[in-house]
Amino acid sequence: SINLALSTRGIRALEEVGLADELRKVAIPMHGRMMHDIQGKLTFQPYGKEGQFINSISRSGLNIVLMNEAEKQGVTFLFEQRCTGVNLDETSLTISSGQQNHTHAFDFIAGADGAFSAVRWAMQITDRFNFSQHYIDHGYKELHIPAGKQGAFQIEKNALHIWPRESYMMIALPNPDGSFTCTLFFPFEGNPSFASLKEKKDIEAFFQKVFPDAVSLIPDLAGNFHTNPTGSLVTVKCYPWVKNKTLLIGDAAHGIVPFYGQGMNAGFEDCRVLNQLLDKHNGDWETALTTFQQLRKPDTDAIAQLAFDNFVEMRDLVADADFLVRKKIEAKLHELYPDRWIPLYSMVTFHDDIRYSEAYETGQRQRKIMDEVMKREGIVENWQQLNFEEIVNKISPRSMVHSPQQRSTNRTS
Repeated sequence: SINLALSTRGIRALEEVGLADELRKVAIPMHGRMMHDIQGKLTFQPYGKEGQFINSISRSGLNIVLMNEAEKQGVTFLFEQRCTGVNLDETSLTISSGQQNHTHAFDFIAGADGAFSAVRWAMQITDRFNFSQHYIDHGYKELHIPAGKQGAFQIEKNALHIWPRESYMMIALPNPDGSFTCTLFFPFEGNPSFASLKEKKDIEAFFQKVFPDAVSLIPDLAGNFHTNPTGSLVTVKCYPWVKNKTLLIGDAAHGIVPFYGQGMNAGFEDCRVLNQLLDKHNGDWETALTTFQQLRKPDTDAIAQLAFDNFVEMRDLVADADFLVRKKIEAKLHELYPDRWIPLYSMVTFHDDIRYSEAYETGQRQRKIMDEVMKREGIVENWQQLNFEEIVNKISPRSMVHSPQQRSTNRTS
């Protein structure tokens, strides 16, 4: 599975349940993107200001910490059980274990069962339930860079490595044992694609041509390429998330593609916002749940779009000279006017007091302004001579949307 990127929104939720420090022990800070061009030349792009970073964490490492704490709180985990039926009127689940089926009634059901949710499926056949899913034309395949001698990292430890190649890309995230989890995002069909790379010699020749500096780092490349499964990438949207005493939350309500590193963070933020609403409404579940879905739906739609858009940026634009200058201009604007111009990535990743929907809307305004700036003659060579005050004056100071998501201070991971 793709490694997870834990950032400020997720950390804030974990702090509120006392688990942030425990997760930090098994996470590795990544301070920026390390770009690998086709010649193997490296370019580092910091994610934000000094001290701002995201954290690489393995799915298994995260699950172990969460499950250990849940068991301490009295939660029982049942494995090799499958939900085969949901009765929304009776708030009951039918669970299959081997040849046996058991139906259990509950006071409340929270469907946190992922993008292919059985709980959501039961809602889909009810009246006035909206649902859509969209698969992108790219799939993903995991590869592995092992640790070097004595557990050393073979490439820069504190970075998210990207090999951008326009229509596809490969990324690598660090693990505590010195290895890297690599993920190739690649078309299913066409040339090149998963369909076109079948023979060992073709796989090796392709990687040698387009990822030359990675080939020597991945042992038995062709064997792993053949053996490891190819996964698909889907965006799921639906509404409403609440039916009687049953709730959809996390990927079950809003599955997104992984290109903004926000799927897990958005799910954790769901939990934090819901918990805050339950406190606010004194345990009135009906009011809290209605408010929750109305509040979160615009935010999860926004991050779904941002995640899709970021795929183009990661695979293509990050290697573009104009794009790199654009990022430098935005970083300078943020340095000079930190409260009036916050880059979109920073709003999403490091500012949990800004809603996803607000970040998206502000980012759209910033994009239009920067599109005009980048049309200026000689901008690549002379960007440092820009009148930055004139640029920032084109965008109004951000107006905070008061919601249960806000707090008075910003925190960075």
